[in-house]
Order: sequence, then structure tokens, then C-alpha cells
Amino acid sequence: MKKAVSVSIVIGLIGLLAFTVLSCASGKDDAKSLVKKAVAYVKYQGKEKAIAEINKPRGMFDKGETYVFAYDLQGVMVAHPKNPTLIGKNLIAVPDSEGKLFRKEIVEKANSKGSGWVDYVYLNPETKEYEHKTTYCQKEGDIIVCCGAYKEYSHEGD
Repeated sequence: MKKAVSVSIVIGLIGLLAFTVLSCASGKDDAKSLVKKAVAYVKYQGKEKAIAEINKPRGMFDKGETYVFAYDLQGVMVAHPKNPTLIGKNLIAVPDSEGKLFRKEIVEKANSKGSGWVDYVYLNPETKEYEHKTTYCQKEGDIIVCCGAYKEYSHEGD
């Protein structure tokens, strides 16, 4: 009987892990796809129109927990649909809740490699909880377009 319960628990954990891995890929794919769409928008509509669109709550680049935001090349927030009070502020030296200078890493990665992923902890604007997040960033001209996926949620997570 103990062996059957143990096997059931292990099978359940394997299933949960598989579900989490698959949903993580989906969240990361969604984030990267939204960045690619926003970068295309910047290229074809121009930076000013793109920033205006990115700043729109529930606009074309705001999908709930998955939303685009942007920095300039020095770490100044230029667009954020969820927290407009951040716009115009240099956030490069502001750490996450665990002390990580993730914005500095985003700026360095975008400037050195053009694009990539950065992990950190951030306040989820939908749940109002601090959660692990991974963000894809891509440099386009003189801005860095970003979108992240919260890791705890299977429908948006990493």
C-alpha cells in the first residue's frame, strides 16, 4: 500500500513538473512574441507612436500579466502600461525585492548582445504579489523593448 501511494505521488509530481515546463515555455514564447511585435511596430510606426501604444493600458501590447514596457539605453523607463509613475525615471540602480539590479542587467544585455533574457522578482500588477519573472529584452534603435512572464502562473508563467 505504501509503495502504491509513493508511486502515485511520484507520478503526480512528474505530471505537475511536465505541466509547469510546458506552460513556462508558453509564457516565455508569448513574452518574446510580444516583444517582436512591438519592435516591428517601432520600426514601421516610429518610436513616438510605439511608445504611445505601449503606454496604453489594455492596448495592443498589454495582455494582462504579459505586457510590453521599454527603457532608453541608460535605464530610464520610457513606456509602461501598468505603472505610468515609473515613466521618465532612471531605474538602473533600483533593485528588485531580492537586491538584484535587473534593469542594469537588461541595459547591459541589450547594449552588448542586442537581446536576451533576465530573471528577477517583481510585483505582478494583476495579483499584487511579488513573483519570479523572466523578461525578454531587445534593443531597437535607442530604446530597449521588454516583456516578461511571471513564473508562478501556468497560463503566463516561465
